[in-house]
Amino acid sequence: MNQPEAGPSHTAESSSSSGAATPSAAPAPERPLPSTHFYSVEYPGYVRPTSAPLAIERLGGQAAIDSAFRRATGRDKVESLLELRLRPGNPYAHPVPGEIVPTSNIVLKVVKRKRKRREGDGAQGDGALGEYTVEAVGVVPKTARFRSMADFQYQPDMSDPIAHLRRAMDTMDVDGILRYHIPPEKEDYMVTEADPMAMDIDPQLLGEGEVASSSGPAKTRSNLRLFTPPLFSRQGVPQNYNYKANPASVETIVVDEDTGEEKKRLINRMRWKGFGPISISYADKGVPDRPSAAVEEQRSQADKKILERLEELFKERPVWTRAAIFNQFMPMEVRDIINSKYLLPLVSYVFEDGPWRDTYVRLGYDPRQDPDARFYQRLYFRNINHPISRPSVVSRRQEQRNESAQARFSGVDDRRSHIFDGTTVTSETAAFQLCDITDPMLKEMIEDEDALRETCSERDGWYTTHALERIKAVLRHKFFSLLLGHVATREECERLLVPEEGTDKLPQRHRHRLKFGKHNMAKGALPPEDAAAHRLMTTLEQQRKTFSAR
Repeated sequence: MNQPEAGPSHTAESSSSSGAATPSAAPAPERPLPSTHFYSVEYPGYVRPTSAPLAIERLGGQAAIDSAFRRATGRDKVESLLELRLRPGNPYAHPVPGEIVPTSNIVLKVVKRKRKRREGDGAQGDGALGEYTVEAVGVVPKTARFRSMADFQYQPDMSDPIAHLRRAMDTMDVDGILRYHIPPEKEDYMVTEADPMAMDIDPQLLGEGEVASSSGPAKTRSNLRLFTPPLFSRQGVPQNYNYKANPASVETIVVDEDTGEEKKRLINRMRWKGFGPISISYADKGVPDRPSAAVEEQRSQADKKILERLEELFKERPVWTRAAIFNQFMPMEVRDIINSKYLLPLVSYVFEDGPWRDTYVRLGYDPRQDPDARFYQRLYFRNINHPISRPSVVSRRQEQRNESAQARFSGVDDRRSHIFDGTTVTSETAAFQLCDITDPMLKEMIEDEDALRETCSERDGWYTTHALERIKAVLRHKFFSLLLGHVATREECERLLVPEEGTDKLPQRHRHRLKFGKHNMAKGALPPEDAAAHRLMTTLEQQRKTFSAR
């Protein structure tokens, strides 16, 4: 039986020119697609015709399958979950979740008819020839697939009263629920039992003097009453983590100094090295006169021009704030200083606390020993109406563009943001060094030499407490008045400096109460010994009131 073969099409001209007529390929016949719908379940196991009822039972029964396929569209798609329970009836067996997905498959009915082979038909075989007929009987619009991994399984002790309660609640057994009682705690969290893998040795095989153990080697197991959670793992799809060793880690041998024992350790050759400035506390005796070793190694890579400029600035003025030192450079140079990380640490160090907290101090210079360092003390006021936040990269770039455009059209020099003149404000937070305050009234108070003390204090620096409080009061009033759009007058500030009647204290202002503990004393925190004395007095006062009430 000759069948037409598919091949390249030929035009009439090419056929006539070749001199031989080539039969044209016949189009494939059209078959009507039946409208009967079938649902398919890709069962993750072997299913035979005899075991089909068992597979349906493990899927929850025919009703559960029909409900899952019926809810697989619209707003009920979340409820179209089909669960495969490999241990049906066990409430502690976690099922394998499956989902209903849309498909466009066709169900084909294939029939093979056999006829006996005649003599002389050629090839040898079983003596039968097969004829196949294929018929489309329906479409498969939905398919249930199980692509998730099976969850971890744990089988608790089913003789436990809680297991009986769980089974009674599943079957709504009222009598079983009423029979439940909390068993007494025996505290037998570990039990010893005979090892089932132990060998039972014939006594005749034992040597002289050896005695066979009647119970065999003992084995200890946990006796905790552990019951499974609804789910162990939330990871349903396997992922290729591609674990591999860190190529920068090398194995080295180190010797313990105490025991002399050699041990193997993994050392990361590419570990991060910090290039921050050396940080010291106010209570430390000395000051660093050279940068750290890690920073010193980067000196050859530093920008020579910027480094020389930094050294000149720190010779002119030994203490700078971050804003003040950056305002001495062009924006591109500031970017290089920030990105390099080690330019400022090559010439300066920082204090963790005290009057010069968060300032860059020239290496080898100790402001605690120089009374002229009072001009470099830093005052900082928090603005509770301006919360500190970390904007995103996009918003931060947009703010920088807006600020640069406003400064360009308003004529305000942003490089003077570290200076306070009492009439303009460039930031919503107040952090100024005393030498950068040019307001006439504040400058008189700062340069008053009668307001100094003989030794430096961690709280007030070189100024007396009274003098520094007066400076803070005026600076605070002037700064926050500018934020409200008002320039404070000298008369307003002088009224703030009038002490309360009968005392030398300035008028009290609302301020946040600091907790006793490790705080910066320059911000008003008590010294540790005073804080301990205050706690002791408070406790004694409370006890006295308690005894007097009795």
